[in-house]
Amino acid sequence: MPLHRVDQARQYAPDDLYALPGAFEPLPRYRIPDGTMPARAAYQLINDELLLDGNSRQNLATFCTTWTEPEVRDIMSETLDKNLVDKDEYPQTAELESRCVHVLADLWHAPDGTSAVGCSTTGSSEAAMLAGLAMQRRWRAKRRAAGQPTERPNLVCGPVQVCWEKFGRYFDVELRQIPLLPDSLTMRPEQLAQYCDENTIGVVTTLGVTFNGKYEPVAEITRALDELARRTSLDIPVHVDAASGGFVAPFLQPDLEWDFRLDRVKSINASGHKFGLSPLGVGWAVWRDAEYLPEELIFHIDYLGGNMPTFALNFSRPGGEVIAQYYNLVRLGREGYTAVQGACAQVATRLADAVAELGPFTVLHDGRSGLPVACWTLTQPPRPGSDDWTLYDLSERLRLRGWQVPTYPLPADRQDVVVQRVVVRHGVSRDLAELLISDLKGALADIRRRHLSGAEEQPGFHH
Repeated sequence: MPLHRVDQARQYAPDDLYALPGAFEPLPRYRIPDGTMPARAAYQLINDELLLDGNSRQNLATFCTTWTEPEVRDIMSETLDKNLVDKDEYPQTAELESRCVHVLADLWHAPDGTSAVGCSTTGSSEAAMLAGLAMQRRWRAKRRAAGQPTERPNLVCGPVQVCWEKFGRYFDVELRQIPLLPDSLTMRPEQLAQYCDENTIGVVTTLGVTFNGKYEPVAEITRALDELARRTSLDIPVHVDAASGGFVAPFLQPDLEWDFRLDRVKSINASGHKFGLSPLGVGWAVWRDAEYLPEELIFHIDYLGGNMPTFALNFSRPGGEVIAQYYNLVRLGREGYTAVQGACAQVATRLADAVAELGPFTVLHDGRSGLPVACWTLTQPPRPGSDDWTLYDLSERLRLRGWQVPTYPLPADRQDVVVQRVVVRHGVSRDLAELLISDLKGALADIRRRHLSGAEEQPGFHH
């Protein structure tokens, strides 16, 4: 019979994950540790902390992609080492980026015979800033050629995403945000003339307003600027912030004129990681012709090999998101994107109709036009100084079930209207919407019961 020796070191070294070295102390927070810890332990301890994050699929505030196909995850994993700026080392990645730009220029009806140009970015915010810089530099060059002053340019817009406020502050451009009219949720063409002058570098229109999901009337706005140009010497370009709508309108509203079909539209930005269905970290900027992108903004670098043009606010960045964008374009095609966005719109409409049936709400946007978004407000707003329940109370109750439904006031001059908004993205299924509707009903009943009785006890779970 063989004799077995007992390995004392092995006997007293447990292989349990939470008994490995480093697992007995809290993770370091403010200084790098002196020693190492096993990879398994580091991974699991960090992963445990991330359990405290919310469930992104229930985050109905964000427009960003929270569900992707397994193949997209494979692409992201397999392209971790690809640096998009290094086009000499990764020429095929650069080629796929170029193909995406051409596809989007065609999708947005860039005129035949023009030299449309564009680039990928880290997101739609960077793309918007690049478009803003191009407008600023073109305005400045035009003013200098005419011997006119170039201090303090301005940019005219309606209710915009915060990236445009950042652009104004970072690049010293006055942002003239047009307040909302009492009966409108978007900028109106008749408001433009009083805000535009010789220092206006451009007008930004939004195809899918962040606050409510509505499209601004781009064609009407361009016609108003055409009329302004006929009456004055002001020839003001239009940029379309199509962060979300750029990947929705071509498929759900193909006859809507908002893009390069309108001569005054010189540039468009869109977010690939929103309704473009790509993972976080990719946006797009496209100009209808190279003349609208000043050459002085483009850098040519040679220290990575070759002579590579680059236009961006950063430098090195991963190529996986751009490759995933190309995957989505060839995987889905027009038919697939139309089906996906159409399904989202149907769910948004179902949700909006159900909210309207609950009684105390007025639906402001129902997904039948514009973005697949449902937006509503209270029909009878809370009385000042009263203990009436608010949409903030409802949002808090929904969060107990994991739903993140944002509540906020509309922009100027309608700050008195508080709204809630649900973004129906790819992956927000009809079944999830029905669960949300059920939880809305339960939260509403609980709020009413509490306000009638003054009770503060938390309801328990029951079958």
